[in-house]
Amino acid sequence: MADTAPRPLRADAQRNRDRLLAVAVRAFSEDGADVTLDAIAKEAGVGIGTLYRHFPTREALVDAAYRNELDRLCDSAPELLETGTAVQALRTWMDHFIDYMAAKRGMGDALKAVIASGGNPFAHSRDRLTGAVGALLAAGAAEGSLRDDVSAADVVTGLGGIGMAAGTPEQREQAGRLLDLLVAGLRRHPGPAA
Repeated sequence: MADTAPRPLRADAQRNRDRLLAVAVRAFSEDGADVTLDAIAKEAGVGIGTLYRHFPTREALVDAAYRNELDRLCDSAPELLETGTAVQALRTWMDHFIDYMAAKRGMGDALKAVIASGGNPFAHSRDRLTGAVGALLAAGAAEGSLRDDVSAADVVTGLGGIGMAAGTPEQREQAGRLLDLLVAGLRRHPGPAA
């Protein structure tokens, strides 16, 4: 029986792939859907053939760039929990979420092209996001700093609203204040005086 698991990339191939994804996110976010694949390859310091070996179509690159950003965001939750309190981890993760939303907004036209070609880059987004927020909320509830009666889905919806209302770089200060308000509402407070 043949092994069907994909072979891991060589270290240099993985570096090339990572550079291509980082450049693609920046290019699609800042330059829009009109950026050429040649320009992305050149900025990443690789040839166009290397780009096509990793991403056979433009849509494959856009989809991979979006999913990479989603993975980076969601995978950061456990790492953040190791560096401080659950409240600090949650608040830092929320800042990262706003960055993710800004990149997603910037990639909007490119993502629409993926959807038009039959792809669905958002298929697992909600599950990944609620899983990351759920882990942060559970850690806060366990340490006694966060409420245990709030759903991760509600927090993700609130974050999405903040990202839509104040997600541009010029609104970053306002987004920070809104995130602080959201965290304040998630903190465990003593009950009312009897």
